[in-house]
Amino acid sequence: MNATRHPTSEEPPSRYTAVRVGVDVGGTFTDLVACDAAGHTTSLKVPTTPANPAGGVLDGLAALGRVAGRCASLAHGTTLVTNAIVERRVGAVGLVTTRGFGDVVEIGRMNRPHLYRIDLPAKPEPLVPRRLRAEVGERVGSDGSVLAPLELGELPKIIERFRRQGVESVAICLLHAYANPTHEQALRQALAAHFPYVSVSSEINAEFREYERTCTTVLNASVMPLAARYIDDLVARLAAGSGSIPLHLLHSAGGMMSVDAARARPLTMAMSGPAAGVAAAAHLARTLEVPRALAFDMGGTTTDVCLVADGVPETARQRKLGDYPVRLPAVAVESIGAGGGSIAWIDATGALKVGPRSAGAVPGPACYGLGATEPAVSDANLTLGYLNPERIYGGSIRLDRGRAERALEPIQRRFGLSLLDAAHAVVEVANANMQRALRLVSVQRGYDLREFTLIAYGGAGPVHAGALAREAGIARIVVPAHSGAFSALGCLVSPLRYDAVQTHRMRLEAWDGKIVADRLRGLEAQCLTPLLDEGHSAERVLLRRSADLRYAGQNYELEVDYGSGTPEALRSAFERRHHRLYGYATGESVECVNLRVTAQLVRDELTLGSSVAAGPASPVGELRAYFRGTGPVAMPRYERGALPPGQTVAGPALVEDEWSTTLVYPGQRCQADHLGNLLIEVAP
Repeated sequence: MNATRHPTSEEPPSRYTAVRVGVDVGGTFTDLVACDAAGHTTSLKVPTTPANPAGGVLDGLAALGRVAGRCASLAHGTTLVTNAIVERRVGAVGLVTTRGFGDVVEIGRMNRPHLYRIDLPAKPEPLVPRRLRAEVGERVGSDGSVLAPLELGELPKIIERFRRQGVESVAICLLHAYANPTHEQALRQALAAHFPYVSVSSEINAEFREYERTCTTVLNASVMPLAARYIDDLVARLAAGSGSIPLHLLHSAGGMMSVDAARARPLTMAMSGPAAGVAAAAHLARTLEVPRALAFDMGGTTTDVCLVADGVPETARQRKLGDYPVRLPAVAVESIGAGGGSIAWIDATGALKVGPRSAGAVPGPACYGLGATEPAVSDANLTLGYLNPERIYGGSIRLDRGRAERALEPIQRRFGLSLLDAAHAVVEVANANMQRALRLVSVQRGYDLREFTLIAYGGAGPVHAGALAREAGIARIVVPAHSGAFSALGCLVSPLRYDAVQTHRMRLEAWDGKIVADRLRGLEAQCLTPLLDEGHSAERVLLRRSADLRYAGQNYELEVDYGSGTPEALRSAFERRHHRLYGYATGESVECVNLRVTAQLVRDELTLGSSVAAGPASPVGELRAYFRGTGPVAMPRYERGALPPGQTVAGPALVEDEWSTTLVYPGQRCQADHLGNLLIEVAP
């Protein structure tokens, strides 16, 4: 077990102090961050227990109890659902749909995932095989009118068929159920007596587009048993160990939800891993009053980037998960296959490439000494002197520079470069990949990168942030405190939040404000109910209304704030957004497609204590490092925890903690602030 204590005031917390805890269960480690009422914070890591994920959480809470205090509330994020879907470790799902539409889930869309790779399948395997698809007689029109009644008499044969196939979960997705859910609710009532898990499309995703709605509903059904067993086990073991503790779980939009909501809609926990880090970055941006920020999380396998504007992360309404569309609100993270473990290789045309293939945690980069021989980004960083070979990372990982150099030799020979130039080439290619991701979430959405602050975290993010910021024209970098457990901190600072959506097709020229107001009130009630059920006052809830608009006849829509709700205001907001994204607005007819409501609990921002480091800090050693503009230089090393607020560290320099390294490039200047964050000013 590796536990790292980060005191944040001169008085250490009592072991009997009640603390709020955020926990993020990853594939290798379970990260925890605790904070008490005075702002004392503690972070630690314990090994994840894949066969029994709740065990790692309980181990972490026990360790926290010894150094921080008693857990009073738990905010929890996990990759359990995401991993189960990607690895196809889900149960059999029976699908019930409208007669004649059983093959929607197989027909899918006509676009190919790989346009020129005709050797690959044109589309993924259907989520539900034909033998587990059942059709019932019924029909609802797109306006919600009942065109044909529901034939409940057909259900006994369907139930018997599903039972013979070992079905545990059933997904119900009827045509146009978003407009009138009556038939779906009748089917749910009839099937709930025979199957423990039933997922209904009008509750999971009440939007048009049948294929996407069906995939989302089926995926939700497929992970319901797994999520329910995990949540029930965790709740029971928490109650047995320390009594009933308020528990909330992180969803993909960067908010927390109740245990009951997580059981009913476990798919919302998918893609919550990146959301936790983005939530922490947004909290940090609000704390530091940074109006425009880019959350930059570089781990071992991937880099996740998300735009944060005025302290609020951008969101997307549809993502892909395991080759299938998932239509649920999620932070708009762009992920690319570039991390510290990404492999450098030479393609058939002789070009140097980095990623997306990764060495992973095992065997890891060649420098780990666990048997890998291919060069990875971390091997290049170590060869350039950007990582410390004498340091033990995470309590167990020592880096071997000789192995890293041997792994880079094939690239050195292939291009006729020196060893240092070969390593630098690998880092430059990796940086170019990440630069594209930064531009994708900013420049291509109408923003100027020069207006942003880069918030860098993850094991490798603070090493590469200085070079990326310099190339992009970004003037400031923030490396947050607790950067090694930043996702757990994100769970701790995320508010309770619920989202609801319903398709409502109407042109602005024919806008009926009364009908729209009635629909919005229904969505608001849907979002408010779980908050009120937990005892929260409606006065503490912030409601946000929005609408998805498009030019009539377009395929896809843009979300805009509802504002006053007048047709003129909606048109103006839509055309401003359209012009910002695409550079033009046509003045054509605009139609509404969906109405949306978000309910978020307003609570006091978590206040973290101040740094207690006393200065000035002196270098604890030095490394020989290589930079293209300066050549080989002697670079001082500093312990991060020893840096007091205000002391300036001039680049080149390394600032190290147990789980990550921050590289201050030549010409850059670094200071710690009163909260323990590192602020790096980038020279133009």
